[in-house]
Order: sequence, then C-alpha cells, then structure tokens
Amino acid sequence: MNLELDQDGHLVDYTIWNEAVAQELANTLELQLTAWHFEILHAVRQFYQQFGHSPATRPLIKFLMKTVSAEINNAVLQEQFNTGLVARHLSRLAGIPKPPNCL
Repeated sequence: MNLELDQDGHLVDYTIWNEAVAQELANTLELQLTAWHFEILHAVRQFYQQFGHSPATRPLIKFLMKTVSAEINNAVLQEQFNTGLVARHLSRLAGIPKPPNCL
C-alpha cells in the first residue's frame, strides 16, 4: 500500500482512511489492531469531525470515556497502543492531522 504521508507520518488526505490503512500505519508501532482498537480509532475520527481539530490527550480521554468506555485512561491507551504519545499516535492511526499542541 502506497500512502501519501506528511512529514510527521500523518495521512495527507484523511478521507482515504479505512481499517486497512490504519493497520498499515499501526505496523510502524508493531501493533496488530483488534476490534477494540478500531472502536477507539473510529471515536478519534468522530472527535475530529465533531470539533474540527485533532484532540489533545486530556480532551481525547474524556471523549473516549463518554463515547466508548468509562474504563479508558491514559495508561490503558499507552499499553494497548504501544506508545507513550497517546494523542499523537491515535490521531496518526485514525488518519487525522497531528494535534496542534504536539511537537
């Protein structure tokens, strides 16, 4: 799969995203996506479409707690997505732009 990415590894065109694209991006984290991961990534995309910007970590976690599961927290996301940069990597895997507050 030949994906057009920006300098930060995010999709240039977020509308081409699908679950196969997400898995291709997840391969860089040595991560096999499950139904649970896709539920989270669909919610991240919903946040982007609803609010018009990529989420920072705290608003993202609050949103996921309301829309997916009250059991979600930063530690769970770090462990399940194999990263310490939760908002950055979830946005990348969800095919949306890098959050503005990320370096």
